[in-house]
Amino acid sequence: MAAVAVGAIKELCVQLAEALRAEVLPHLGAHAARAHTGEAEGGDVTFAIDERAEARMEVFLEERAPEVAFYSEDRGMVSPAGTDPAWVLIVDPIDGTRPALAGFESSCVSVAAARLDGDPKMGDVQVGCVIELKSGASFVAERGRGVTPASALSQNTALERMFWVYGLRGRPARSLVEVLAEIIDASSVGGASFDLGSATYDMTRVLTGQLDAYIEPGPRMIEDIPGMREEFERVGGGAVLNNSPYDLAAATLVLEEGGAVVTDAYGRGLSDRPLLGSTHDFQISCLAVANANLHAEICRAVDDGIARLAAAR
Repeated sequence: MAAVAVGAIKELCVQLAEALRAEVLPHLGAHAARAHTGEAEGGDVTFAIDERAEARMEVFLEERAPEVAFYSEDRGMVSPAGTDPAWVLIVDPIDGTRPALAGFESSCVSVAAARLDGDPKMGDVQVGCVIELKSGASFVAERGRGVTPASALSQNTALERMFWVYGLRGRPARSLVEVLAEIIDASSVGGASFDLGSATYDMTRVLTGQLDAYIEPGPRMIEDIPGMREEFERVGGGAVLNNSPYDLAAATLVLEEGGAVVTDAYGRGLSDRPLLGSTHDFQISCLAVANANLHAEICRAVDDGIARLAAAR
């Protein structure tokens, strides 16, 4: 597999994403799929629909690419025995499980690929593929070669006019809202804020121009404010449920190839962040923004919000 071109890996990513969509699509909105079947590698609940998707992924890769390693939300790192895999796929079979269980549009399959040389970083991702489960709309990027379809990024630079999204799953609501309060209030009338339940769907809405930004400061809140980790663990049932690399790997490449700005909540690029892992040490805050001027405004507002929350404790 070491000699296989990126194009072949790109085709594999798209085929896997399509197979996972075909597996999950008939079960969107089904109450039977809401049964709890266990706990994912990162501590989140595994629903029946997640287990179905993960099982399909394993069979697909065993049949089509048995020499390729993969890292997934529920399975963690799986490397074929007796081989020295040249590539690893980073797969979230259902990003937005809860919207999928409700039959909503905001759920996706996310597949990224990186060469497995040492400990790969986010910047080593060569291919990203996102397919919306309900609509089948796709976003496919190859590093240095752009994204399909072409981006339609917003040119808005004002918080007051911003349409944006954040996520509450597993986050302590009072503390998160304090950090985001300035942005929520500023955009309340002239713009809009949403919680759509899927980081991948949220980020690709920036690419389509439907949203100006995705803002997720959770890991920075834990890093900067003493005692905050315990609040996240309380809400997460003992686990910290911020975004892991598998949530962001494909969407980050897709957005960057489309010209958007993607950083952590400090404004730092993600390229040097470890790619394979899902515990708190690997989790990544995220600002995905349509343009650099708006990104600077959001960074300032998040800085102010972190300071405000710290002073209130």
